[in-house]
Amino acid sequence: MEAGRIARFHATRDLRVRDKGDGQGPVTAADLAVDAMLRETLTAARPDYAWLSEESPDDPARLNARRVFVVDPIDGTRAFIAGEPTWAHSLAVVEDGVPVAAAIYLPMKDRLYAAALGAGATREGWPIAPSGRTVLDGAEVLGARPAFRDEVWRGGTPPIARRWVSSLAFRLALAAEGRFDAMLTLRETWEWDIAAGALIVTEAGGAATTRSGATLRFNNPLPQVPGVVAGTHAVQKALLTRLA
Repeated sequence: MEAGRIARFHATRDLRVRDKGDGQGPVTAADLAVDAMLRETLTAARPDYAWLSEESPDDPARLNARRVFVVDPIDGTRAFIAGEPTWAHSLAVVEDGVPVAAAIYLPMKDRLYAAALGAGATREGWPIAPSGRTVLDGAEVLGARPAFRDEVWRGGTPPIARRWVSSLAFRLALAAEGRFDAMLTLRETWEWDIAAGALIVTEAGGAATTRSGATLRFNNPLPQVPGVVAGTHAVQKALLTRLA
């Protein structure tokens, strides 16, 4: 909640937007302030946990740590800059490469998703579950336009309804609670965008893998994974089968 307060405070003032270069996108004063607060607070509470965040210099010492905080201070920075409500704070604890605790909070919607390994997933404390859809045709799938080009798919783009929100964490949460049947991103994806959401999806009862169907593993030397496909088990499997 404090992260949301800090971000909203900066949203009403000079955001001090700059481009990080190398195709990494924009960063604002809010991103940096939230990152600093979360790092100070969380690592003080768990000094033996390492830290991996979009807005902090990477410390290779994390590779030798059993537990790591994996954090995106503001996921959906472009939406934040544009004054849209679909940006989120995304936080996960990864243990030996596996997310074991997660939270995604949308301050402008006052919406909190959470999960713990083996304990299920919730929104505002209430259990959530995927949509239950069992067929791909007609499914509502969250993703960016390039992922729906015909050449990406065997036999062309399947007959699905494409939907869009900018935050990958929020996309995963929406699939976890059944608002949409699935989500996907086919590009190389930063761990901090998806570590929390991946656990929330699987604990809700859905499936989440890389674009090739491999298990998602985190705290890699280069903190990226080869895309994500998540949703109901049937729709997620069908998407993987159809991907070229």
